Amino acid sequence: MNERNALLVGVALFAAFPAHAETLHDAVAAAYATNPTLASAHARQDALSEETEQARAGGRLTASADGAGGYDRFNYGRGGSATVSATLPIWTGGRVPAAIHAAQADVAAGDQTVRDSEAQLVTAVVGAYAELLYDQQAVDIAKADIALLDHQVAEAQARFRLGQATKTDVAQLVAQRASAVATLADAQATLDMTQASYRATIGHDPGELAPPPTALTSLPGTLDQARGRAIAENPQLKASLRAADASAARIDAARANGAPSLNLGGDYGYDQNLGNSNIGGFPVAAAVALQLHVPILTGGLVSSQVRQASAAHRADLFDADAAIRETTRQVDSAWAALASARAQTDADSGRVDAADLALKGVRAEYAFALRTTLDILEADESLRAAQLALARERSDALIAATALLRATGRLDHDSF
Repeated sequence: MNERNALLVGVALFAAFPAHAETLHDAVAAAYATNPTLASAHARQDALSEETEQARAGGRLTASADGAGGYDRFNYGRGGSATVSATLPIWTGGRVPAAIHAAQADVAAGDQTVRDSEAQLVTAVVGAYAELLYDQQAVDIAKADIALLDHQVAEAQARFRLGQATKTDVAQLVAQRASAVATLADAQATLDMTQASYRATIGHDPGELAPPPTALTSLPGTLDQARGRAIAENPQLKASLRAADASAARIDAARANGAPSLNLGGDYGYDQNLGNSNIGGFPVAAAVALQLHVPILTGGLVSSQVRQASAAHRADLFDADAAIRETTRQVDSAWAALASARAQTDADSGRVDAADLALKGVRAEYAFALRTTLDILEADESLRAAQLALARERSDALIAATALLRATGRLDHDSF
């Protein structure tokens, strides 16, 4: 059965959705707008992005002013002083470029972490949406089952009054209807719990849900294509690679701690006597100088810092290798799950068609006393089981497709 026919079967099975039904795109957009966890991730990234500017500040001109005032009993009485100082780094031994590079890599890694947070939110939305859609369909199936059994009970009672059926026939149908009522109660309770989860994830109460898209255009066509996309675009993997870039830059920063540095500095100070009118203000300092700092002995501090940074970089490289393996595993797992869900959906679509036709045939034959009440009950149970299986497989297919999009780095708010 092709996708168009599968969609038509789904609509026929689960009744028409109202025009105002919430779509998956609507749910994702609402979660993006209101989810506090995602908002927190964006705020933390805004804070992290300031580290680049702070690193650049290490190579820029700085200036400060200091002032003091007080009383000197033995000299000039009341007085005050002010000093202005400025420093311009000329050569930092590579500290500033290394710090800037490390900060930029940290920000790039943070960007990928935010991307993964967004993908994680979309995954949660899809999961909540798929579960709620399944539970809504389970309730609809239970209600349809009760409606059919009500009709069948009434027909059996009429046949009993005419002497064409026994009390056993009526009792079997009544018992089956009672079981269907219990099933509906259980399905409704499950639906209520799923609605609570949906509310927590999306941010508002759910109504009727529209069917999700039958096909996602961003899905890869082959497993090799999926693996290639994942290595190039998976945000968790890219974050690991950027973290390795940052730790490599910190090795250079550690080495720079043992390199000479050169600054251009200037100071100007002025004193003012406030208690003696015969003595006015006068400068006490005015100087411009080049300041050279050459570390000679650091007690092993610099070499230890370099070894520490190198070890951290090796760890980040190992983490990146592990991320490649995990990304490939995620792709392979999602691909297998999606292929299985699609195959089972096709099979269950045919199963629903066959079970529906069988139930209609059994009911028609029952009218001519060619079938028993037990045959009707078995055919009805077979149809409801097929409908539930089809609904579950469609939800599983959507979840598996979402997992594959996330693993390949293509999952965002525009995916649906």
